[in-house]
Amino acid sequence: MIPFEKAFEIVMNSSFRTGTEIVPFTRSLNRILAADVTSDINMPPFNKASVDGFACRKSDLSNDLEIIETIPAGKWPEKEVDKNQCTRIMTGAAVPEGADCVIMVEDTETLPSGKVRFTGTSTKENIAHKAEDIEKNDVVIKAGKQINPQDIAVMATVGHTSVTVSKIPEIAVISTGDELVEPHMTPGISQIRNSNAYQLIAQAERAGAVAKYYGIARDDKEETYSIISRAIDENDLVLITGGVSMGDFDFVPSVLERAGVKILFTRVAVQPGKPTTFGVHRKAIVFGLPGNPVSSFVQFELLVRPLINNMMGYTWKPVTLSFPMREKYSRKSADRMGLIPVSITDDGFVRRVEFHGSAHISALPDATGMVIIPHGVDSIEKGEIVNVRLI
Repeated sequence: MIPFEKAFEIVMNSSFRTGTEIVPFTRSLNRILAADVTSDINMPPFNKASVDGFACRKSDLSNDLEIIETIPAGKWPEKEVDKNQCTRIMTGAAVPEGADCVIMVEDTETLPSGKVRFTGTSTKENIAHKAEDIEKNDVVIKAGKQINPQDIAVMATVGHTSVTVSKIPEIAVISTGDELVEPHMTPGISQIRNSNAYQLIAQAERAGAVAKYYGIARDDKEETYSIISRAIDENDLVLITGGVSMGDFDFVPSVLERAGVKILFTRVAVQPGKPTTFGVHRKAIVFGLPGNPVSSFVQFELLVRPLINNMMGYTWKPVTLSFPMREKYSRKSADRMGLIPVSITDDGFVRRVEFHGSAHISALPDATGMVIIPHGVDSIEKGEIVNVRLI
């Protein structure tokens, strides 16, 4: 059994990049940017009015101003503003030469003569200057970022309509065990429905990967070997649940070795999730995750999700929030790093949800996140500030 920190280091050092591809920017949401986005223009491309009003000279604000032109957005000014002159201008329109401010229409009155008088006491410049936001050839979004809707707006602004992104990892999901039946089936005596596979598929997709389900491998070495070998050949990452403990039918590690996988660890000092196997093949990375659903959920979030993102050149960081504990928590053994599911109360406390162990997956929908208890710590006092890792 190795410490979690060592297991994490081994996993991340085993990562490889998935390569890149070019996609339309309109289809890049949530992808990982693999090359910088640069601007082909200045932004703003010209000095533009930031309010509706009149473009003029500040030195003329005490004088009545002659309107020489009206400039809507999208029209280039034809006349230069001279002494005691102004142009009526709309928000976003180009400011004419000679003007050094735009007075808001609310701060003016139109005189019977048709001239404009400034009625305010002072004014801001109200001009967005050329290139004050972006200069041509500036890097506006750096590689390694997950693309959000606001990034797509920036891409549209700078004309970056084809985007280089990391290829999405292809992941195989395999369940093992004669006791499993698929969710649409009614379990017989000594059987349970297969929840792990569908949980892992959803977790993989949330992490930005594409998951393919390879079914249930029965407790037969040859069948398990056949499914695992095919999955390794066809994917970047293989997730196997069950068959990694110490029972007579827990032969996944030996099958992995037969398939050419180099096993790097088989036990991690984490509760839940100790019986986690990890290995590398020349074609794929392989995890043997525990059969209990909470254990497999936890180990995916701790080890698999960061790896998936690293393969795409993205450093994913879980969201954590800090709150005081509602009540004291104690555990019998502190020989492993522990994770306990918790919720955050309306009055800002962390409350442990009812949790019966690593098979109690129905506890997680009520949980906001998990509190990580370091190795060697056996209790958390009431009122102690803890970090909640959102799930």
